Amino acid sequence: MRFYVRKRRQPPAVIIVALIDILIVLLIFLMVTTSFKQQPALRLTLPESTHAMKTGANEAAPLVVSVDTQGNLRLGADALPVTIDQLRGELVARAEKNPELKLAINMDKGAPVGQYVKIYDAAREAKIKAAFLSVSEATKR
Repeated sequence: MRFYVRKRRQPPAVIIVALIDILIVLLIFLMVTTSFKQQPALRLTLPESTHAMKTGANEAAPLVVSVDTQGNLRLGADALPVTIDQLRGELVARAEKNPELKLAINMDKGAPVGQYVKIYDAAREAKIKAAFLSVSEATKR
C-alpha cells in the first residue's frame, strides 16, 4: 500500500503592499479626472422681517469720481469734467454739507496711478473718511 503524504497547503497570502500601490494610483487618477464644482458663495436662507429696512435704504449714494486712461477726471452722476483743483473745492463743499459723505473712485485699468493719489489726498483734505476704489477695463462714462 502506498500512502500519500499530503503537503499542507499554505493559505493564499494577500500582498498588502501591491494593494496599497493600486489604491494610491486609483486615488490619484480619480482626483485628477474629477472636476470640482466651485461655488462662489454659500446659499443662506435668512429669516425675513416685516419691520426691517432694506439694505442701504438709509444710506446716501456715494459721490463718484471717474478717471479714464488719459487721466481725465469726471465728477458725479452727470460725469462733469473737472480738474484736480476743482475737485478739491467740490469735495470740501460737499463734505461740509454732508459729514458722512462717501467717495467712490472708478478708475480705468490703464489710468495713471498718480491721479488716484491726488484724488485720495483731496478726499483726506476734505475730511472724507470713506473712499473706495474700483478698477475696470474701460470706464463706463
